[in-house]
Formats: sequence, structure tokens, C-alpha cells
Amino acid sequence: MSEPLSAARFLAALKAEELKVVEIDGWQTHNRNSKGPWGPVHGVMVHHTGTSGSKDTVKVCHDGRPDLPGPLCHGVITKDGTLHLVGYGRANHAGLGDGDVLRAVIAEKRLPPDNEADTDGNRAFYGFECENLGDGDDPWPEAQMVALEKAAAAVCRAHHWTERSVIGHLEWQPGKIDPRGFTMHSLRNRIAARLK
Repeated sequence: MSEPLSAARFLAALKAEELKVVEIDGWQTHNRNSKGPWGPVHGVMVHHTGTSGSKDTVKVCHDGRPDLPGPLCHGVITKDGTLHLVGYGRANHAGLGDGDVLRAVIAEKRLPPDNEADTDGNRAFYGFECENLGDGDDPWPEAQMVALEKAAAAVCRAHHWTERSVIGHLEWQPGKIDPRGFTMHSLRNRIAARLK
């Protein structure tokens, strides 16, 4: 269990992993904190956007959609490996998920099946959205995968978490499929190697 990093510490942690970071104006205070608390935080959640085109993807993740106000994550990782910071604080990315999964993340143990939606994930997770259609055919360039690995590792390093604190949306909320196109097991292996 951890209090969220300050926006300045979050940015410093990302830059320490040698990520290419673009700061969208006002990201440090763009959040949904008026709808509930953010924190304590327990992990990092990974998503795909279901969109294509970096500019439009970043805009949607910052502004939100008609049915879901932004920000939709903390950072957007585009196909070229750039991390765009769009918000900080509570973000509309995780929704309700499985409390048993959250308990496993906190304990850094093997995840159980996600078969309930009884726990607020927007309060408990950092969120990274990755530009990808999520159709299983849209490629994941190595630059993007390296950036995702670095971003997740940066947060884990700052909080003294292991790779087991990184989960996919599909491991959290019943019916979700993201991220699609790689396995979370393979991503966690990459993060573990970087943390060493």
C-alpha cells in the first residue's frame, strides 16, 4: 500500500528510466478527484485504446468520450514509444473490478480469475493506455513495448513494488480483453528483468 507519488516524483521516475516524455498542458492537475479519492495505490494497470493515430488517441485519452469524461489514464504510450502525460490523480481507466485480484496485487501473488466487479480500480491503480486497435492484428512495435516496460518499471521502482504489481485490464474486470496482442506474463517478465 502506498500513497500516490507527487506529480513531480512521478515525472522524475519516468525520466529516470530514460523514457521519451511529452507533457500535455495541465496534466498535473487534470483528474477526476471530485468523484472520489485516488489512493492508496497498489499497482499499475495496462490497457489498449482501441484507436489508431497518435494525435487522436492522445486527445481522446485526455478529453474522454461522451459517455466517459477524461482523463482516461495517466499516460498514453504511442506506437513510436513516446509517453504522453494526460492526467494525474483519479482517472477513468479501471472501473469496477475484482476485489480478490486487488488483494493478490497487494500481496504480489498469483492472480485469481476476475469474476466479480465489486471494487473501485480508479482509486487503486496508475493507468497506461497504449495506442493499439486491440484486434489482435495491429502490431506492437518494439519501441512501444520498451516504453511500456519502462513506464511500468518506473512506477514499480518508485514504490518498491515487483512486476507482480502490474496487471492488464483483462485481469481486473470481467469481459475486458485489453491489452490484446501480447501476454501480461511476457510483459511482467520484461519488467522483472528491468527491475533487476
